Amino acid sequence: MVERHIQVVEPEDNVATALREIEAGETLTIGVGDGEVTIEALADVEFGHKIALEGIPAGETIVKYGKSIGNATEDIPAGAWVHVHNVESNYGRGDLAADEAEAEA
Repeated sequence: MVERHIQVVEPEDNVATALREIEAGETLTIGVGDGEVTIEALADVEFGHKIALEGIPAGETIVKYGKSIGNATEDIPAGAWVHVHNVESNYGRGDLAADEAEAEA
């Protein structure tokens, strides 16, 4: 049965968004376009965070909403939590903005 609390917007996305807490070890069947992908969560994934639908090699593009949102900074296996620890965002890191502004001053 397809998991309705994990969202994939475009068929070319290689990550999905968790609309509920996901626990490591859960098997998830996720609707992707007209098909399905089944993965095992390798880590806990918080609400609103991303999980890899497939293996994403270091340096490869992270695709969400059919658009590039950044690049993998390390190999990311299918089922892994995808977040600032393994992605260099196209949009910068808001959690580091104050530190960056201070360094530039």
